[in-house]
Amino acid sequence: MDSETQNGTNRLGWYLLGAALVLAAASIGYNIYEGTGGTAPVAGSQGEGEPDLAQLRTLAEASSDDPRAWSNLAFAHFERSEFAAAAQAYTRALAIDDQQSALWSALGEALVMASARDPLPSEALAAFEKAVALDPKDARARYFLAVKKDLDKDHQGAIAAWLALLADTPPGAPWESDLVRTIEQVGQINGIEVAARIAAANERRSAGASPSGAGLPAVRGPSAAEMAAAGSMSPAEQREMAQGMVAQLEARLQQNPGNLDGWVMLIRSRMTLGEPAKAKAALEAAIRANPGEAAELRRQAEALGVK
Repeated sequence: MDSETQNGTNRLGWYLLGAALVLAAASIGYNIYEGTGGTAPVAGSQGEGEPDLAQLRTLAEASSDDPRAWSNLAFAHFERSEFAAAAQAYTRALAIDDQQSALWSALGEALVMASARDPLPSEALAAFEKAVALDPKDARARYFLAVKKDLDKDHQGAIAAWLALLADTPPGAPWESDLVRTIEQVGQINGIEVAARIAAANERRSAGASPSGAGLPAVRGPSAAEMAAAGSMSPAEQREMAQGMVAQLEARLQQNPGNLDGWVMLIRSRMTLGEPAKAKAALEAAIRANPGEAAELRRQAEALGVK
């Protein structure tokens, strides 16, 4: 492997770390299919063991009209670091429904992880571009498209794109500090001042926060120690950790039910965990607590795939 390729591959290591933190609620994995309906079981740990891949494949092959079954199989392969198999399963899901941005960005990430030499294969780039064409807010695709800019030595463009993603990130989101760290690292490596720009992005986020959430404590993401611990966990342990953190968020919202950003984060986290029924229940609870904000809550929930 030549030095330039090696350098790109090494740098992608921390890009991917940042992506995991940006795109997975408390580092739980990548099954964020945002389709509507369906009750296919979510791939993940079954009890204390690993997912039953044979069962998941049987369910997927029996499904001709539900991309969730293939998405679940893909997620199970991803958890086991079987990235090529995950990409194949996401491709099968997209053959059924090619209008879901989350499936395209999940495919792109699986292709990145499966690549032994190219830090951002053309097939992955095409998948990310398709994702943002369908949903310009798709965070995972936006993150990796910024990575592409940085790999192409457009460091200013990459930082600008990550700052735009930061500006769209809910205050207190679990991935917030790690996205900021990525921006700071790229800025430091390339001699680009970013502190004032990060502050400006944070000011825009604060200005756009819902007035009903004013004065309420911010939703806390995982600490640096918690994220470091997550890096050494198995996928099953990571998912258990994430579920515990989401449960803590839910408990805090019971104490501060007027925090709209917190409710949206809870809904997003439930969808990320593959729990659409609980996401729907969170939406209903948020509306009961904030009836005057029902239309806005429904709008944001619908964007996350919750009806």
